[in-house]
Amino acid sequence: MDLSWTTATTALVATFTISKVLKFLSGLKAVDYLPGLWVPFQPLSLLGVLVPEASWNPGVIFVWTWRHTRNIYRRFGSDTVSVVPFISGAPSIYTRSMDVTKQVVTVGHKTGAFGKTDDMGRAFLFWGPSIVVAASQDQWRKHRRIAGPAFNNDTYQLVWNATHKVYSDMIDCEGWSEKGTTNVPRIQSLTTKFTLIIIATCGFGLPFSWGEPPSHDGQMSIQQCMEIITLRNTFAIAAPNWAWKLPLPWVRQTRQAFDTMRAFMNSHIQARRDAINSSADDDTSKDILSLFVRASEHDEGKRHLDNEELIGNIFALLFAGHETTSHSLAATLGFLSLNPSIQDEIVEQVHEVTKGHGNSEITFDDYSKLDKALAAFYEGIRMFPAGVYLIREAKQDTVLNLSGIDEEPKMLPVKKGTHAVVDMVGVHYNPQYFPDPEEFKPSRWYANSTSNAYIADGEDHTGFSIGPRSCLGKKFATTEAVCFLVLLLRDWRVEPLLSVNVSTGEKETKEEWRERVMQARMTLTMGVRDVPLTFTKRV
Repeated sequence: MDLSWTTATTALVATFTISKVLKFLSGLKAVDYLPGLWVPFQPLSLLGVLVPEASWNPGVIFVWTWRHTRNIYRRFGSDTVSVVPFISGAPSIYTRSMDVTKQVVTVGHKTGAFGKTDDMGRAFLFWGPSIVVAASQDQWRKHRRIAGPAFNNDTYQLVWNATHKVYSDMIDCEGWSEKGTTNVPRIQSLTTKFTLIIIATCGFGLPFSWGEPPSHDGQMSIQQCMEIITLRNTFAIAAPNWAWKLPLPWVRQTRQAFDTMRAFMNSHIQARRDAINSSADDDTSKDILSLFVRASEHDEGKRHLDNEELIGNIFALLFAGHETTSHSLAATLGFLSLNPSIQDEIVEQVHEVTKGHGNSEITFDDYSKLDKALAAFYEGIRMFPAGVYLIREAKQDTVLNLSGIDEEPKMLPVKKGTHAVVDMVGVHYNPQYFPDPEEFKPSRWYANSTSNAYIADGEDHTGFSIGPRSCLGKKFATTEAVCFLVLLLRDWRVEPLLSVNVSTGEKETKEEWRERVMQARMTLTMGVRDVPLTFTKRV
C-alpha cells in the first residue's frame, strides 16, 4: 500500500514537472527566445500578485521596485525583453520602447494583430462589462458611442465651476479659513474626496457637496467603499462564495463596502430611470448616468445596454473618474512641496493671466493659458503613472520590429496568445524620451520646449493611455486638476510635513522625506504612498 502511494506521488510529481518544463519551452518559443526573466509566475497573473515579491518572484510592480537595482532593460541590454513563466501565466514581452508600443497599441488595434486579453480587467468585470474592459472593438465602440456625448465643452465648463465650489467648501468645512498653517497627514484623504465629488456631480448629475459627500442611506460613505474595494479587489476576484460569509471583521467590512456600492448604484439608476420615463425628462441631459440609463431604456439593437452592462459602466467610470486623478494630484502636490520655485512660477502665471480681470477670478476661459499648472500635473502623472501597464494579447501569429531609429530592422516573431505589456514606468523613466527622468521637471511639457517628436506628438507619455482607446475623460481630468491646483497654490504654499525622530528629536531632511514618501504602491491602479503635507496661507 505504501509503495503504491509512493509510486502514485512520484508519477504525479513527474507529470507536473514535465508539463511545466514543456510549458516553459513553449513559452520561450512563443517569444522567439528573446532574452529576459524566467519566473514561476507571470507578474500580472493571480499567483504573481498574491505571492509576496522576492528575488525569484518579481511582484506586480517590479518595474518600479526594481528600476534602480535590477532594471530588466539595462540587465538584458534592450528596451524590449521577455518574461517567461514556468508555472502560471502567459509568456510575455515587456517594452519601454515607444516604437514597439505604437506597433502593439495603435497599429495592432487597426490590423487586429493585438487586442485586449480575455481576462484583463477582472476587477472591473466583477461588476459587469464596461467601456474600460470591452474586449472586442464592436463592444468598445458601442460603449464609447453612448458615453462620448457626455464629454464636451459644456461639461468642462461645469467641471471648472464645480471645482471652484468644492474647493471653497473644502476650505470652509476643513476649517482652513481660520488657520495660517494646516498639517495634512495624508493628502489622499482630501484629493480622493474631492475628485469623487466632482465625478459624482458633473459626470453623474448627483447633488453632493463637501459637507454631504456621496453615501447610501447614511451607511458607509462611497469614498470609504471605494478605498476598501480597491484594497480588497484581489479577494473579490479570487474568493469563492463561501469565503464572503466568513465571520471575520475585514470580510464583513469588505462585504458591506461591495453591498453598499451596488445599492448606491442601483438606487441612482432607478431614480434616473423614473425621471427618464416620466414627462419630466426632456431628453436633454448629457451627464454620463443619463446617457447610459437612456441607452438601457430606449435604445434597441446595437446601442442597447442590459442591466449588467449598465452597472459595469457606472462603476468603471465612477472609479476611473476619480481614483486616477486623485493619485495624480497627490503625487503632483508631493513633488511641488519639494520645489517651491515651481509653485511660485505657477502662482506668478495665475496672477499674470487674471491681471485684467476685475475681481481676479480664475475662469474656464483661462484654462488654456495656465500651462504651467497643467505641465506640473502631466509631470506628476509621468512620475507615477496610474495605468502602469497597457496589456495586449497577440490575436494571431505576428511580428514586431525591435530596431531603434536608423537601425537595421530587427524582427521578432510573436506567437498567438503571447502577451505584449507596455511598461509605462519604463517608458516614463526612459532617458531616451525624458532626460533626467528622476527629476521633477514640468518645463519638459511646456510648448516648444523640446524637439523630441514623441512629446510634441500629443503627450503620449501621460497616464491617459495611448492609441485609439486613450482615455475618454482626459480633458475632464485636466480641467479639474488645473483648476484645483491654481486655486490651492494661489492661496497656500505647500511644504512636506517632515517626521521627527523620537529618539533624537531631529527632523528628517527633504531628501529623506522624498525617499520615504514618494514611493509607489499598487491597488487597482498604481499611486504614491500616503503623502503628508503642510499648507501655509499666502499673504
